[in-house]
Amino acid sequence: MTETPAALREHHHADVSGGWLRPAVFGAMDGLVTNIALIAGVGGGGVSPHTIVLTGTAGLVAGAISMALGEYTSVRSANEQIAAEVAKERQELERHPEAEARELADMWVARGLPEDLAIQVAEAVRSQPEQALRMHVQEELGVNPDEQPDPWKAALSSFLCFSVGALVPLLPYLFGATSLVLALAIGGLGLFVAGAVVSRFTNRRWWSGGLRQLLLGAAAAVATYLIGTLIGVQGGLG
Repeated sequence: MTETPAALREHHHADVSGGWLRPAVFGAMDGLVTNIALIAGVGGGGVSPHTIVLTGTAGLVAGAISMALGEYTSVRSANEQIAAEVAKERQELERHPEAEARELADMWVARGLPEDLAIQVAEAVRSQPEQALRMHVQEELGVNPDEQPDPWKAALSSFLCFSVGALVPLLPYLFGATSLVLALAIGGLGLFVAGAVVSRFTNRRWWSGGLRQLLLGAAAAVATYLIGTLIGVQGGLG
């Protein structure tokens, strides 16, 4: 059977400009690592299961809100900066169209396009103001002004995914278990699964992606557990 070339298929690339994947990944991973580390830290200090649930729940709520606000502010600020640069480029195109066309042609020549052809294409683009603006922004800033991420989508993705990730290590306690080891094991499993799922959007093998996230989360949990144990012991001696 003859395979259809990717260039002839309508959707052969993943959507990398929608603004949801990065905050979703960061949110889920941050939620998992944050609460695994929190639970390991306070658990290492010898507190009661009720205190662990209280701490984990507070971490979930505070972290989810913080992540959402951070993502919204970050994406909104980036979009506003791009909008300001687009407005600046629009003014330059209106005031100095010849110089801007030559600048565009020079960039293409630097990439290996014959000079005559580069000038011809730049002049053709110049006759279409909106297309010229889009082309200049893409070439000079490396962004498409018509495909900027949605700050609300980024914030919601981050909030929901952080909440889900942070909930995972709390599940054993919410169902009545009191074992710190079990909670950390469930959290570790969540990290591995999340890393494996994310690897589907990349060229990384699923087990490699899962193992990477598991090791990173384990490092954070070990660090906070040791600190919690040290503080707990010192508190007991005091």
